[in-house]
Amino acid sequence: MTTVLLVLGLLLGLYALLYYNCIRGAKCRAQSSLRGKTVVITGGNTGIGKMTALDLAQRKARVILACRSRARGEAAVYDIRRESGNNEVLFMSLDLASLDSVRAFAETFLRSEPRLDILINNAGIGAGGRKEDGFNLVFQVNHLGHFLLTHLLLERLKLSVPSRVVIVASSAHRSGKIDFENLQKPVEGILQNFQAYCNSKLANILYARELANKLEGTDVTCYAVHPGFVNTELFRYIPIWLWLFFVPISWLFFRDPTDGAQTSIYCATQEGIEMFSGRYFVDCRVQDPRPPARDDAVAKKLWEVSERMVGLTA
Repeated sequence: MTTVLLVLGLLLGLYALLYYNCIRGAKCRAQSSLRGKTVVITGGNTGIGKMTALDLAQRKARVILACRSRARGEAAVYDIRRESGNNEVLFMSLDLASLDSVRAFAETFLRSEPRLDILINNAGIGAGGRKEDGFNLVFQVNHLGHFLLTHLLLERLKLSVPSRVVIVASSAHRSGKIDFENLQKPVEGILQNFQAYCNSKLANILYARELANKLEGTDVTCYAVHPGFVNTELFRYIPIWLWLFFVPISWLFFRDPTDGAQTSIYCATQEGIEMFSGRYFVDCRVQDPRPPARDDAVAKKLWEVSERMVGLTA
């Protein structure tokens, strides 16, 4: 029995070393207060989004959780208010799978909120779900819905400068590709959905790059972030047999949502990073993404195609 306990203790010690030195990642050290500032965070009811919202609420920001589920959104509001002591945490309904919902959210927000200092495009899905607008749902939720949302809120961001847009991307962009002939097509199957996810994350980084170009000189800056491999509900639509394999791996070797939120928090609060607008951040540091994510011609064309897809141009 003593030998078994020693082996278990050694394994736990090795795991702790692995987690805190390799898995956990960097921690945001910025001490900035956000009193008087307003933040919108999509998907703020769970995972990385909820932990990001909690941190910003603790900094005294007015935080609006833009979520699809009213029940889960209001439950998250209750939790964040209780933990942060900040009662200026609100729920607003937003379903990124519906472009009409995105427009309705923007209309409600602009009517009720006089400023917007930080927009965090955090929500995302990995697979599955309904297809209200006829697009590839993963691409719509992860890119198109946020593209339209940011466009509709951009003037309010400009009126609240200095302001920021933070876009949660992923290292999965390394396997992504932008096929303009098939961007909008729904897909079936695990591998096809994973490819759509990778494509959407590549689109996130290209979008941040082109958005920064268009915002130059406005004091609105934007940043794409990789949160690390995080144990969240992102792949909740995967088949049960794969889920049974995936869950133990994610619990052991993925970051928890608090650690996964650190780079988003950094890009939302750290002073002096404005010169890096449009860049990609990993573990609270600037990092170059893969070459396809640095292709300005593709970024520009993706912007134009996205405008047409969401109905901003003919």
